[in-house]
Amino acid sequence: MLIKDEFTRHCAELLGSAGAVRVRRMFGGHGLYVDDLFIAIISAEQLYLKADAQTRAQFEAAGCQPFRYQKEGEWMTLNYFQPPEETLDSPALMQPWARLALQASLRTRLSKAAKPAKPAKKQVSKPARRPSPKPV
Repeated sequence: MLIKDEFTRHCAELLGSAGAVRVRRMFGGHGLYVDDLFIAIISAEQLYLKADAQTRAQFEAAGCQPFRYQKEGEWMTLNYFQPPEETLDSPALMQPWARLALQASLRTRLSKAAKPAKPAKKQVSKPARRPSPKPV
């Protein structure tokens, strides 16, 4: 994909040390995938990396802000955090944070795969309609 946005191209380069990066436009911003794992969001010229229960504390301890948006007058927060500001300077500084996002995304994928499939809804078949008798 040709990336026209300079900031998005820069973020893709930063995350490239974690694997092959694919960028996809979504929700007025961009989603970034590394090796087909969704690991980052770019919204309003800001990069947010995926976090989960195991990595959230590391992002919070570094003073990273979560991705927030307003929905029907309420603020919603997602498990995506801005990386520390200095990580935007080089792929080497971004690499440990990209790995955290990659690990969180992989755990999310594995947990979804491990959940048992919902049982299929039982189809209720209607009795066949018999044609009405024809008048003689």
